[in-house]
Amino acid sequence: MDFDHREKGRTGAGRVTSQQLQIQRRDRLIKLAKETSDISRNPYLLRNHLGKFECRLCLTVHSTEANFLAHTQGRKHQANLARRQAMDEKRSQPMPLVPPSIPKVIHHPRIKIGLPAYRVDDLRDSSTGQRGLLFEIEYPQIQPGLQPRHRFMSAFEQKVQAPDKNFQYLIFAAAPYENIAFKIPNKEIDKGEGRFITSWNTTTKVFQLRMFFKTDEQSEAEKKRREASHTAPSLRIEYYGRLYVCLIKNMI
Repeated sequence: MDFDHREKGRTGAGRVTSQQLQIQRRDRLIKLAKETSDISRNPYLLRNHLGKFECRLCLTVHSTEANFLAHTQGRKHQANLARRQAMDEKRSQPMPLVPPSIPKVIHHPRIKIGLPAYRVDDLRDSSTGQRGLLFEIEYPQIQPGLQPRHRFMSAFEQKVQAPDKNFQYLIFAAAPYENIAFKIPNKEIDKGEGRFITSWNTTTKVFQLRMFFKTDEQSEAEKKRREASHTAPSLRIEYYGRLYVCLIKNMI
């Protein structure tokens, strides 16, 4: 029955509708938001050139400040806010340290077939008075494409014999043969043109090295030239007597 238009009846005194409840709830939330929060500090608030309020998180536009505050209390904004917070926490977590992958090096065993045949001869240059040595090392089974190598080693660098400053070592190497070293006087070697020669015969597989030691007069003259040119003199160890050659196995 309709009692709104009867005599002494009060219009609007009926039950509160759900729409009115929503309006009241929104007004209450807006009032509470105004009292507890400062809208100017909201990082997602953007006021455009038309004077309207935009939410950069939800990409929505609101005509008044109250509408924007109501939007921030709504379900959509709160859901987007929680999602954004979860993403920020995930990004802020430190990444697990993964150790760099180190490539595994496979060492293949090198098969040695023993010492090569060799021959050592004493030399003497009658024109200069220099004494020298001629080494001939045979490598008939050397690996294809390789050429024998040599190097000089000081007595204090090797670990096979007790160091002796009067001697040095000349080492020859060529796979698959074992390295061999010769103990020679620790005298200055003449590296001038035609005085220090190496050759490798690919047909006979023989490696030759010819070398001459400087005489005491030559070493002294070179020392004076260095002093005249203000350069540091090199260490020279005098050795007297017959050239001494000794084969040392497995030097390296």
